[in-house]
Amino acid sequence: MDRTVDRINLPLSQDRLWASLMDLARIGALPNGGNDRQALTDRDAEGRALFRRWGEAVGLTLTVDRVGTMIFRRPGRDPSRRPVAIGSHLDTQPTGGKFDGPLGVLAGLEIMRALHEAGIETEAPLLLINWCNEEGARFAPPMSGSGVAMGIVPEADILATRDLAGHAFGDELRRIGWQGTADPAALREIGAYFELHIEQGKRLEDAGLTIGVVDRALAQIWYEITVLGEEAHAGSPMAGRRDAMMAAAALIASLEGIAEAAVGAGGERGRATVGVLRAEPASRNITPGRVWFSLDTRHGDTAQLEAMGAQIRARADALAAERGVAVQVAEFWRAPPTPFDPVLVDRVQAAAEARGHAWTRMPTAIYHDAVYCARAVPAALVFCPCHGGISHNEAESITPGWAGAGLEVLADAVLATAGLAGPRAGQA
Repeated sequence: MDRTVDRINLPLSQDRLWASLMDLARIGALPNGGNDRQALTDRDAEGRALFRRWGEAVGLTLTVDRVGTMIFRRPGRDPSRRPVAIGSHLDTQPTGGKFDGPLGVLAGLEIMRALHEAGIETEAPLLLINWCNEEGARFAPPMSGSGVAMGIVPEADILATRDLAGHAFGDELRRIGWQGTADPAALREIGAYFELHIEQGKRLEDAGLTIGVVDRALAQIWYEITVLGEEAHAGSPMAGRRDAMMAAAALIASLEGIAEAAVGAGGERGRATVGVLRAEPASRNITPGRVWFSLDTRHGDTAQLEAMGAQIRARADALAAERGVAVQVAEFWRAPPTPFDPVLVDRVQAAAEARGHAWTRMPTAIYHDAVYCARAVPAALVFCPCHGGISHNEAESITPGWAGAGLEVLADAVLATAGLAGPRAGQA
C-alpha cells in the first residue's frame, strides 16, 4: 500500500466549510430544510454565480465548457504536469438536501482557500469542478457533464435532451447564461480526480465509522417495462379481466425476492427499484389497458445482475400467459462494474489512518461523477456518513464533524497526489 500520505499543516477550516454549505443552501431553500436547485434553472444560475465569486476571491481562474460544467484552475509550479482535480455538483433534486453534491464541491473550495491563505504552491495544477446536471432530475440522463467529458455520452445528445415541459438542455443552458466554449474532452487529460460525497446509505453510521474508502462501483441495468392488457369497466366481473395494473403489480411484487436471492461474493445481494409508474387511461373506474414502469437493478457481480434480468423476464413471461396480457421488458441503460484507481484508493485509506479517522473499504451502489471519471482517468471517491442514510430528501443531514473529517482526508490525498512545492514566490 502507498503510505506516503502525511498530515499536512494546512489551515483547513471545518467552520468555514460549514458556513459555505449553509450560505449556498439559502439559494433554492425549501420549507422543510431542503433545497430545490435543479440543473439549468434560475436558482442553479444563482448558485453558480455565488460559487464563481467564491472561487475568484482566492485567485482561481474559471472556464466553462460547452455543456455547462464549471472548471476552476489553480496553477502549479510545474505546468507540464497533468492537473489533479476535485469535484462534485451543485444541482439538486426537486426536494433535495443541502449536502448531496455541494459537500464535495465546497470541500474542494475550502482546500483552495486554505492553500491561498497559507501561500502554498503545489507541483501539479489543481482543478475544482462543478459538474453540470449530475442529478438528472430535470434533464435525464444524470451525470451529463461528466458523461460528455469522459466520452461516455455524446455532447449533441445531451444538448438536445428535453425536460417534461419540452425545454431543450442547450437552450436552457444559454438562457441562464452558463454555456461556455471550452471543450469538455479536455478533462480527459487530468492526472487524477477526487470526490467527497455523503454515503447515501447507513453502513458508516451504523458501524460508527467516519470515512468510507470507496474502491469500486456496482454494475447497473435499467429497464423500461410495459404491460398491455384491456380496458374494462370497474363494475365488470373480476374473472376474465386482462387488467394491466394487476399484472404489473404482481411483477413488481416479485422484484424484492429476485433481488434478495441474487447473492454474490461476501453475501452481497442485488437491488431492484421501481421509481416511476404510469397507468393509462388514468380513470378511477377503468381497468388500465397499459401500464409502464421503470426498473433499476444493481449488483456488484455482473453474473448475478444478468441472472436477475433473466428471472425478471421469466416472471414477466409467466404473468403474461397467466393473465392474458403482453409484457415488454426493454433494457434502457447499463453501466459496468467500475473499479477506482488502486493507488489513489490506497492514498485515501492512508490519509484516513494518518488522521485517526475510523474507516472501511466499501463499494458504491450509487453512481457519482467520480464513477464516470474512473472509466477514463485515475479517480477516487471518499464517503462520509449521513444520518439514517437519508438522501434525495429534505431531511438529509450530516454533522460538521463528519464534513470536517471528509475534508481532511480529501485534502491530504489530493495534496499527496499533486505534490507540495512550498510557499509561493513572495510569501514566507
